[in-house]
Amino acid sequence: MTDHHLFEPFHLGKLTLSNRLVMNPMTRCRADAAGVPNPLMAEYYAQRASAGLIITEGIAPSANGKGYARIPGLWSSEQVQAWKAVTSAVHAAQGVIFAQLMHSGRVSHPANMATGAKIVAPSAIALAGQMYTDALGLQDYPVPQAMTEADIAQAKAEIVQAARNAIAAGFDGVELHGANGYLLEQFLSPDTNQRTDAWGGSVEKRMRFVLEVARETAAAIGGDKLGIRLSPYGNNAGMGAYPEVEETYLKLLPLLADAGLVYVHIADHSAMGAPPVPLAFKQALRKAWPRTFFIGGSFEQASGQQAVHDGLVDLVGMGRAFLANPDLVARFKKGLPLNAPDADTFFTPGAKGYTDYPVAAV
Repeated sequence: MTDHHLFEPFHLGKLTLSNRLVMNPMTRCRADAAGVPNPLMAEYYAQRASAGLIITEGIAPSANGKGYARIPGLWSSEQVQAWKAVTSAVHAAQGVIFAQLMHSGRVSHPANMATGAKIVAPSAIALAGQMYTDALGLQDYPVPQAMTEADIAQAKAEIVQAARNAIAAGFDGVELHGANGYLLEQFLSPDTNQRTDAWGGSVEKRMRFVLEVARETAAAIGGDKLGIRLSPYGNNAGMGAYPEVEETYLKLLPLLADAGLVYVHIADHSAMGAPPVPLAFKQALRKAWPRTFFIGGSFEQASGQQAVHDGLVDLVGMGRAFLANPDLVARFKKGLPLNAPDADTFFTPGAKGYTDYPVAAV
């Protein structure tokens, strides 16, 4: 048990966060077709700068890594310049912001990608179902190209360069998206990684891509500026539990710690219907990680405070509460009611359901 509370400052590596509340990464699809952020995005993030830490929506590290319509990127000079306006706005509001780098792997469609980009994954296994595209509406997921050694080297280099670009754009750090069924998790899972070479076939080989990305990114920008999000037991994008799931993550975390990463962020989507992450396993992950540990999702204020009190987490991640309440921290402190999120505008372009949620009347 601890006597820590949600509203006290917290030291994350060399950074000091104003409180222990984290704004979870949430896809919002407000960038332009070329993945360039716009002034509306700067306003959105600055409105929520009272969070101890903001983690952005998933940002594509490369043209090959861009899965969804209107998600931003960090591979072109135009994108980097546009992100500077976002980070400057957050910093002017005394906030701290990390860029989440999300290579979507097989979770993509050519209609959402630039000409010449290709859909790659550990194995040539298509995701069941359909993806929305602005140009063609719903479309079946294509079969991805199984990555060659050259493709693997390219993807690693793209992520590392995007991390460098993030720091150049003024971000305080980077989160690797190793969750939710995207490329890094596609390598971890035997359901999507059916390789029999040095990148698959055993728990250790399936971990290799994630570990090399983490090590090379930490070497490029510093481990004190690098975290990772993981989602054991998650079921997004065709993922699911498998017999070695707990073994995989309990082996992975100490190796990520050796790489110098500053935090591990576990995604818990049980409140949205995903299988719960067993409490004993969460506790084992917490014990396996020597630095900042937090869980994002399925928390309310009271349960988040309890998790901090119990020592389960250092920080508490919340998504939709921050989406609908730009002044969430103040509302929590004053015991004020919360705005309800509008699901119809989660992924639509424009200000509605994005920058127009009201702050509480005082």
